[in-house]
Amino acid sequence: MARLNVNGTTHDVDADPGTPLLWVLREQLGLTGAKYGCGIAQCGSCTVHIDDMPVRACALPVDAVDPEQRIVTIEGLSPDGSHPVQQAWLALDVPQCGYCQTGMIMAAASLLAQNPNPSDADIDAEMTNICRCGTYNRVRAAIKRAAGGGGQPAQG
Repeated sequence: MARLNVNGTTHDVDADPGTPLLWVLREQLGLTGAKYGCGIAQCGSCTVHIDDMPVRACALPVDAVDPEQRIVTIEGLSPDGSHPVQQAWLALDVPQCGYCQTGMIMAAASLLAQNPNPSDADIDAEMTNICRCGTYNRVRAAIKRAAGGGGQPAQG
């Protein structure tokens, strides 16, 4: 049995200690926003926040999460989609296929919480999520827009 604080609600879940947090979130709690991509914490499709820091949930065993830690999924970032990063993503039509985008949004929200005015170099260093569609220019523009810098996607 594990106790998790997810999106402000405490949940008791019955899972083997080594079960990845991602599977508990998706299969037991029905929070399917975080996606399975690689299973080895490389792509970032499974990114959630734990105590305001981005974490790749596919490789984190549920028993490594303390019951006092606060887990936030894309569903808890903003129930109505009003988070500035979500709004910027919509305004600039960032996703192409969209599979990786919840992880991208969670990583971007964490970046802006830590650094409200990131440079291109800051964005490059912190946004390590992989997008097979290659929407990186739109991701950068949306992060800048969410930070208040306007951000227009590069043409081409």
